[in-house]
Amino acid sequence: MKTAYSNMKKYMYCLFLATFSISTLSCKNSNRQKIGNAAQQSLQTEKSVQQEPQFPYPKIPESLKDPESRKTFLLAHYWDEFNFADTALVNNSNVTEQGFVDHIALLADTQTNPDEAEPSIGNLCRLMYPHPHARQVFMKLFDDYLSDPNSPFYNERLYAAYLKQMIGKYETDEAVRENFKFRLDLISRNQPGKQASDFTYYLPSGKTSTLKNTQVHNNRLLLVFYDPECPTCHHLLQEMINDESLKRAVDANKLSILAVYTEENMEAWRNSLKDMPANWIIGTDKEIIRMRALYNIKSMPSLYLLDGNKNVILKDATYEQIHSELGL
Repeated sequence: MKTAYSNMKKYMYCLFLATFSISTLSCKNSNRQKIGNAAQQSLQTEKSVQQEPQFPYPKIPESLKDPESRKTFLLAHYWDEFNFADTALVNNSNVTEQGFVDHIALLADTQTNPDEAEPSIGNLCRLMYPHPHARQVFMKLFDDYLSDPNSPFYNERLYAAYLKQMIGKYETDEAVRENFKFRLDLISRNQPGKQASDFTYYLPSGKTSTLKNTQVHNNRLLLVFYDPECPTCHHLLQEMINDESLKRAVDANKLSILAVYTEENMEAWRNSLKDMPANWIIGTDKEIIRMRALYNIKSMPSLYLLDGNKNVILKDATYEQIHSELGL
């Protein structure tokens, strides 16, 4: 664990300081008082390091020998020894936040049984919910780490498990519960294997079409939600436009691309049309997708890979994932 490792380094360093000070004291009598003070300070530092709070992992029974059973016990009892009523402990990010990160990293591990995730998160929700301050801190951790697409731990499956727990058992405030339900419903839309939500889009000519009626070559449609005023969008679009392998695939009718502008600045959209490839389908939804929450677009650009029947293959994927799936 990162925190434990850091504390161990501090502890060894303090021991070194103390040993160095004591040995120097015997050699240089003229600096005895100064070095004595330094040694005392080092010992005090060592003591404070030893007293720093550590995450209270549950003690795994010695009878559990194999790694899987030990991991199962750990996930089921991960937060049992944590004092959620201790505000100072809850506010100590080296303990609370690091413990939370280690927990979700275990849950997200591909070697972890997915069926263990919801009960493990449920146990955390059960223990933290009665304590208002802890509940506030942990709800923010869930949002920051699992719901933010910029988080390295972004995980809709785990976030949905958390929302289910809060909806089903704990949250009594109607407005908050409805907010949880809305977020859970939004996550459940356009999941891989399901049909993508249909919408109408408007071509630069003024003609309209729908996602359902969009022609797809070779059973693959790359759906791009974008905003030309977004620097990240501009960077990725340029990468895609300059990607010779993508260009060859589109030219050879191995793939169709539908790029949809979802914001309100129509002038900015029209000004950007000249920079878009002629063999892409370019349109705007006139803000319908956002207003009706048809897609969970948290950041731009947002990429979906669909098949010819508009079933989702990849949801909100990176361009690298798209590239790999298409074999470009």
